[in-house]
Amino acid sequence: QVQLVESGGGLVQAGGSLSLSCAASERAFSRFAMGWFRQPPGKEREIVAAINWSGDTTYYTDSVKGRFTISRDGAKNTVYLQMNSLKPEDTAVYYCASTSSYRGGVFTSPASADHWGQGTQVTVSS
Repeated sequence: QVQLVESGGGLVQAGGSLSLSCAASERAFSRFAMGWFRQPPGKEREIVAAINWSGDTTYYTDSVKGRFTISRDGAKNTVYLQMNSLKPEDTAVYYCASTSSYRGGVFTSPASADHWGQGTQVTVSS
């Protein structure tokens, strides 16, 4: 059973930065496509950024392009989300997710995820 553990959330003022990490328990991490999703209060879960198994293909939702960066470290079985220039509308619970079904590409639908982390709260104050 793959376990994903997020860390790095918190409270930050608008314009600030946060870095999220997601550590995977599975050595097969290198074969997983990974994604960061978020769920704002009262809204559905949505894709933020995704990365394929090799790290050479990434995806960003339009609202975070140029501000967020997704990356992965195979040696540490960890995927990261660097968030800069944060806005109040970025406030949400952030989840990392994995799938073994998209080795070459990225996945952007929550329905495609095989495993989820527990989530970490990101709050951006104005």
